[in-house]
Amino acid sequence: MRPVILFLCGLILALPAATARADGEPAGVFDYYLLSLSWSPNWCALDGDARGAAPCETGGGHGWVLHGLWPQYHRGWPAFCPTATPNPPRALTRSMADIMGTPGLAWYQWKKHGRCSGLAAEDYFALSRRAYDSIARPPMFRTLTDPVRLPASVVEEAFLRANPSLTEEMITITCRDGHIQEARICLSKDLAPVPCGRDVSRDCAARNAHFKPLR
Repeated sequence: MRPVILFLCGLILALPAATARADGEPAGVFDYYLLSLSWSPNWCALDGDARGAAPCETGGGHGWVLHGLWPQYHRGWPAFCPTATPNPPRALTRSMADIMGTPGLAWYQWKKHGRCSGLAAEDYFALSRRAYDSIARPPMFRTLTDPVRLPASVVEEAFLRANPSLTEEMITITCRDGHIQEARICLSKDLAPVPCGRDVSRDCAARNAHFKPLR
């Protein structure tokens, strides 16, 4: 039995760190932020069109939108933290739609991630906007007129060129269903770029990923 027990223990320890979400952890206790930028046309192709989402209407012009600013541990992340901090008023979540696409996304990001920051809602969304503005979004993707296929590494390289303060250890590109999904950048609590935790540093290895143009 002992070899079997040792094998099971080793298997548990080898599970991906991405499963290490901790719900209900204390607010304000975390190591760094993960800034997640989603390429809106790809999200529309995967999800938004089927939902009839307003940001997916022709002429919407959304490119790299703010998916969220997520408190992270060096391994894992907190979510849905209990807090006595009041929820944001609707006017505040509506004010984030210009960079997040919809007020609904802003509200959900507050509920799942913002509460874990330990900040008041107004301060969390102000910090989120500062984080979004601190990262240059490569303009080359906005000039596309037709869908293309490209390696995920091309997207990462474009962000590195546009942001000289970033290194490969500070950014990761994710894919979903054969599409470029997000650029995720690791930032300190003061929004300085920092190396990502091991559970975040998993670049998409796709060499032929879909990338949709703006509508």
